[in-house]
Amino acid sequence: MREALFYAKLDSQKVFCRLCAQACSIDDGKFGFCGVRQNIGGILYTHNYAKLVAVNVDPIEKKPLYHFLPGSFIFSIASAGCNFRCGFCQNWQISQINPANQQYGEDFSAEKIVRLAKQNNCRSIAYTYTEPTVYLEFALETAKLAKQAGLYNIFVSNGYMSGEAIILLKPYLDAANIDLKFFKDSSYKKICSAHLKPVLDSIQRLRDAGIWIEITTLVIPGENDSLDELSGIANFIAGINRNIPWHVSRFHADYKFKTYQDTPEQTLKSACNLGNAAGLRYIYAGNVNSWGQDTVCPACRKMVVQRQGFRISKMCIEKNRCTFCQAALPGVFNP
Repeated sequence: MREALFYAKLDSQKVFCRLCAQACSIDDGKFGFCGVRQNIGGILYTHNYAKLVAVNVDPIEKKPLYHFLPGSFIFSIASAGCNFRCGFCQNWQISQINPANQQYGEDFSAEKIVRLAKQNNCRSIAYTYTEPTVYLEFALETAKLAKQAGLYNIFVSNGYMSGEAIILLKPYLDAANIDLKFFKDSSYKKICSAHLKPVLDSIQRLRDAGIWIEITTLVIPGENDSLDELSGIANFIAGINRNIPWHVSRFHADYKFKTYQDTPEQTLKSACNLGNAAGLRYIYAGNVNSWGQDTVCPACRKMVVQRQGFRISKMCIEKNRCTFCQAALPGVFNP
C-alpha cells in the first residue's frame, strides 16, 4: 500500500478523497467508490500502487489515437479499479474488482515499465484498460521517469478526474483519449453511477492545459444513439475546438449489456454526418472494418493517412503538414 494523494482528514477519522468527481467521504476501515483506496486509521491508502493487472504492447491506433504518433507502438499498462460502474464495460474483470479481494496484480516498478517500453520499441506509455485516475500515484511516478527517458505519456480515461489531478499531471501528460459516453446526466447516473458535467469540465481543462485530446463515444442502441444526443456531443466538441478528433465506436454486447444488439453501421454513419454538420474536421468510426478510419486533409480533401485496421498503410504527412497542399494538420504526426 501507499499513502494516497488528494485527500483531507475529517473528524472521527473520516477522510475526504479529492482525486476524482466521486468526492468520497470515507469512514475508517472503508473503501472509496473506486474499490482500491481505503481509509485506515484516518489515513487514505491506495491498494493498487505498483501492482499491474495488464501489460501489453499495442498499436497506438488501438487506444484509439489517430493524430498522435500514428503507426507507432505504445506500452500499455493497467492497475485494478475504476470510479465508474458501466454496465457495458469491456474490461470489467479488472476494473470492477471486489474490495475484499486483495489480489490486485503483479508487482512492477516504474523503472521496469520504462525499460520494457524502450526494449519493445515503444514511443509512449498508455495508462489504459481500467481508469488511470484511480492509480494516479503510480501513473505519475512512471510518467515522470518516462518523460526523462524521452517517452510520451497517454491517458485513456473516462474523464472523471479532479481539476487538481489535471494540474499535477500537466507537465508529464502528452495526450489523452477521453470517453464521452452520453450527453445526458440521467444516463451517466443510471448506467455509470456518475455525472456528465465533471467529464465535460475535464475535457475543457485538458485542452486548456495543452494536452492533445481525442474523444470516443461508444454508440449503444437505445441508450445514446438518438440524433439529439449524438448531435449534442458533436456540437460540444466543436465548441471547444473543431480539430479534436471524434471516434464513434460500434458497441458489442458485454458484461451486463449482453441482451443489447450491436450498433448498426448506419447509426455510426448518421453520427459521422452529425459530426460533419457540427463542423468537426476529423471523425472516425471504430469497430468497423471497411470505412471510417482514414484521415483526410480538410484543405485539399486528399487522403493523408490510410489505415487498415490498426495498421498504417500510407502516410502523406511531413512535419505535421499535408504533402499535397502543405496545410497544417493538428496533432503530433512525425516529430
